[in-house]
Amino acid sequence: MSEAPRTARGERTRRALLDAAESVFAEHGYADASIVRITERAGVGQGTFYLYFDSKLEIFEELVDDLNRRVRHAMTERATEGMTRIEREREGFRGFFRFTAEHPALYRVVREAEFVSPRSLKLHYSRIVEGYIEGLGTARDRGEVGDIDPTVAAWALMGIGEMIGMRWVLWGADGAAGADADPLASGTSELPDEVFEQMMRFIENALQARPGEGPSEGEGS
Repeated sequence: MSEAPRTARGERTRRALLDAAESVFAEHGYADASIVRITERAGVGQGTFYLYFDSKLEIFEELVDDLNRRVRHAMTERATEGMTRIEREREGFRGFFRFTAEHPALYRVVREAEFVSPRSLKLHYSRIVEGYIEGLGTARDRGEVGDIDPTVAAWALMGIGEMIGMRWVLWGADGAAGADADPLASGTSELPDEVFEQMMRFIENALQARPGEGPSEGEGS
C-alpha cells in the first residue's frame, strides 16, 4: 500500500484521484473503469497515480472506505447529547438521504464491492451498524425504545434507509431509473418530505416502548 501524502498539495491530489474514481467507477463499473480514465478525470498523469495507490483495486477499496467515513459523518454530524433516540434517528436519516443525493455513486460502488472486494463490503456495513447497535442498546436501557434486539433493529433500520433512498432519491419521484446515458440516475433528488415522514412514522411505531416496557433494572432511576 502506498504511503499517505505528507503535504497539503499531496492531500489535494489524493482527494482529486478519489473524487475522480467515484465518478469513473459509478459511470463505467469496476470492470470497465481504468487508471487512465481516473487520472484523466483527475487531471493528473498516470505516474502520479502510483504515488498514492498501487492498483485499481486499491483505489476502489479506499473509495469504499472514504464513502463510508463521509456517510457516517453525515449521519451523526447533527446529533446532540440532549436528543432522544427517535430524534437521533430523524437527524441520522436526513443526513444519509442528503449524502445519497449528493453522492449517488455510493449505491453502485457499494454493490460492486460485493464481487470486487467482499471484505470492503462487510466493513462498510459493519462500521455503520456498530454505532447503531450501541445507541439502540443504550436507548432500550433508558426506556426510550421498546424491548428490542439492538442488532436486529440496527440491520433492519439500515435496510429501510437503503431501500427508501434507492427508490425515491436515486430513482427520483417517478420511480424510474435514470436514462441509459446517465448511470448516476437522472432522477437523483432530495427525498420528498411526505415520504420521509411516512418512513419515520413507521420507524417510530416499530421502536416505541409498549405499555409495561420500561428501563432495564438499575437504569433510568
